[in-house]
Amino acid sequence: MKNKTRLLAAALACALVLTGCGPRRTEPEPYPEPASSESAKTVAYVPLDDRPDNVERVAYLAESLGYALAMPEADWYRTALDGQPLNENGTQYGDMGRLYQWVLEQEAAGCDRYILSLDQILFGGLVSSRAVTAEACVVTLPDGGTIHLQKMLENMIAVLSSDPDNVVWLLDSVMRLAPTVGYQGGTLEEYNWLRDFGSLPRETLEGEQLTFEGILDSYSWGPHKENLWNQTAAEHDGVKNEEALSRYLSAREGKLTFSDLVQEILRQPGHENFRLMVGIDDSSLEDCIQKNEIAYLRQGLRTDRAGNPLDWLLAGVDDLAFKAVARMYLDETGWRGGTASVRYYGGTEDSPACDYDFQPLTTVVAEHLDLFGLTESANPLAAELQILVLTQPAEEGAGSAYCEALMRDLRECREANRPVILIDAGNGRYGTAFHEALKKEAELGWLLSYAGFLDMAIVTGTALSHGVARYAYLRNGEESETAERAFARTLADSVIKDFCYKNVVRNDLLAYIRSDLGGDPNNFWTPEIDREAVQARLERGMDSAVKDVIKNLQRSNFFALEPGGEKGWGGVALENYRFPWDRAFEIGMDIRLGVFTEPHERILGIYYQ
Repeated sequence: MKNKTRLLAAALACALVLTGCGPRRTEPEPYPEPASSESAKTVAYVPLDDRPDNVERVAYLAESLGYALAMPEADWYRTALDGQPLNENGTQYGDMGRLYQWVLEQEAAGCDRYILSLDQILFGGLVSSRAVTAEACVVTLPDGGTIHLQKMLENMIAVLSSDPDNVVWLLDSVMRLAPTVGYQGGTLEEYNWLRDFGSLPRETLEGEQLTFEGILDSYSWGPHKENLWNQTAAEHDGVKNEEALSRYLSAREGKLTFSDLVQEILRQPGHENFRLMVGIDDSSLEDCIQKNEIAYLRQGLRTDRAGNPLDWLLAGVDDLAFKAVARMYLDETGWRGGTASVRYYGGTEDSPACDYDFQPLTTVVAEHLDLFGLTESANPLAAELQILVLTQPAEEGAGSAYCEALMRDLRECREANRPVILIDAGNGRYGTAFHEALKKEAELGWLLSYAGFLDMAIVTGTALSHGVARYAYLRNGEESETAERAFARTLADSVIKDFCYKNVVRNDLLAYIRSDLGGDPNNFWTPEIDREAVQARLERGMDSAVKDVIKNLQRSNFFALEPGGEKGWGGVALENYRFPWDRAFEIGMDIRLGVFTEPHERILGIYYQ
């Protein structure tokens, strides 16, 4: 009966379209679009690095809230893996001296909003921050002079604090458990034993013992003063590279030194207009090498006189800019918080969602709710926001039941017009089944936000920052064509990359690069492979994989607070696929959009277009 109903609905929809009734697909316009004449508030932004999550996706989110990002030259914050062409400054990392000067130039020009990645400004990017050395602490300025990192940091903060109208977000990180493979000679073998070394339990430092010097001393010793380095070497068949260990521990010490310095500076009077957000990079559930670092930095977080936080320390690094943009908007618009219903499907929410998380998923979600001023409600009917989270399945054979339960609640939310933030924290355990159900039965373009591409802590921060910001904009913002189109790109980018690239096209590329080209999917330059062939394979794969998702988006309506306020998505087209780091892990792409339409209607539960 269900199939007959769908066939009838499809036939009626086709008849309506052929007779000219209902909105039709609008032709996607060229990208990039002409500069908007709408006034936008400028934010000076120095990204973590040049990956899409730190560049174009941050720009989309900012534009969807009425901001315009001012950014330095791309080469100044680019990361190059081993064997790849170097930056203009002759290195694999960003140009700290030029970035420092650029920030000062923005201040001289009158900018009063800043989101600045300290990993980039101080170390040349996230990857480089895991390999910092004493030599890197002296920075060359554009005029050929030099300055020590500490002096550069102090000067920059002093200049930005001199204007009380400035709002400055500083983004920092807790170094992950091991450095990066394929950067400055790092090998997979070295990564594995250093991560194992970093994951081993240390003595838990508390009270007067929790000092900078105490943390350094704890790096190499277990809770019973056992030598962790000898233990790791024994577990890896005697592999014991003292030089690599020394570099690793030196990098951790250098990273913690500057994180400590930033907190020390901000605690001094006159820095109330600064906000600090620290992200915890890839971690472990164990009492690992990060544990005392996290506790030490947490005790240095500031609050205002009323006890409200000025600084935050949260799981996730690649979503830091999203959270900063969203929170900046909430603060500026007088956001007073809201209520949210959080529903989990899968039964494993009380455990870390993947091997790189150090907290249960419920804790990660709760901490992000606090960041955005959301109070969790046990009654979905009374909550303003609905947060639906698919976890890894507790029972292997129950995957379809978990998906069906979520889909049922999602349909009910749509019928009742309850705004939804959708998080896929299944970590690939459902294959493509969940995505197939969403493509066929859901209205993807109606969601406030969706995330599922990266590590699960990052997925949580991404979905909540985008979703809460969108909801706040609908409540408080002035409708803008530029903002609406930016929001559409934000949502489309997240859905398409997760549904189509991560779970379909990327798997094909991994096999093709390894088996057919004899290369490394993590770096197309070592050994050098036919990059044109990889690009062609990407384009063919994406052209095929995106069809159903785009069809779904084009028959979707945008969520609206008030009944009758909806509008329909127009045409969607993709072009300029690219590999930002010449590796298969992630892609960039341009999203072309057509003019939005009148609301799409439904016939027997199916939207026509």
